[in-house]
Amino acid sequence: MGRMLIEAVQAAPDMTLAGALDVPGAPGLGTDAAAFLGKPAGVAIESDLAKGLAGAQFLIDFTRPEGTLEHLQYCAEHGIKVIIGTTGFDEAGKAAIAAAAQKTAIVFAPNMSVGVNVTLKLLEFAAKQMATGYDIEIIEAHHRHKVDAPSGTALKMGEVIADAVGRDLKECAVYAREGVTGPRDPSSIGFATVRGGDIIGDHTVLFAGDGERIEISHKSSSRVSYAHGSLRAARFLADKSTGLYDMYDVLNLK
Repeated sequence: MGRMLIEAVQAAPDMTLAGALDVPGAPGLGTDAAAFLGKPAGVAIESDLAKGLAGAQFLIDFTRPEGTLEHLQYCAEHGIKVIIGTTGFDEAGKAAIAAAAQKTAIVFAPNMSVGVNVTLKLLEFAAKQMATGYDIEIIEAHHRHKVDAPSGTALKMGEVIADAVGRDLKECAVYAREGVTGPRDPSSIGFATVRGGDIIGDHTVLFAGDGERIEISHKSSSRVSYAHGSLRAARFLADKSTGLYDMYDVLNLK
């Protein structure tokens, strides 16, 4: 994902790569961040935040919650705007992001893809029309290295659907089924998770009724869509000084 972001920034006429960060001990530290493109950017990969973010106006962060929160604190203190594509935050982490948004401008979304966010809008419409008489199941698949489950995008889909039909996802979500589970609760929203290979990200929402079913799917064949969406988020934040936004704000879908 880091390489996708670097390539997208290098190709954007209105952006300049200011820095690149990796974890301490990473083999690429000290090398040119764009060397893999065959066109060096003159920017070295750093593990030190002060060095990596020197002169930066924006940080695009696709890491882990603990890393993002550390980066976020630094950015809030130094007026750097943040685009967060990291998933797996607990409630305390989300609260920390909201608090940081009082000091700097943030776009926080479980998925930066334009297509995924348009899909979320479609799900909102579909759920309202099929609030009764249809069982709702969310199936997601990702690569073997993904550490959180269900994916942030799947959870966001569940939240959008639950809000649309007047339910609380915390109360109606079913994340696992095993043994004699009894009949399906018609008010539940089920999740199924697949992990394997190099699957970038597939999400399907199933509305299953009597005599018919509707499936709304989004499948990613490349991470480039996440990178392009992140750049759109950065452009959106250009005239913002503080505040917490999501991709619905960026794409004017509200």
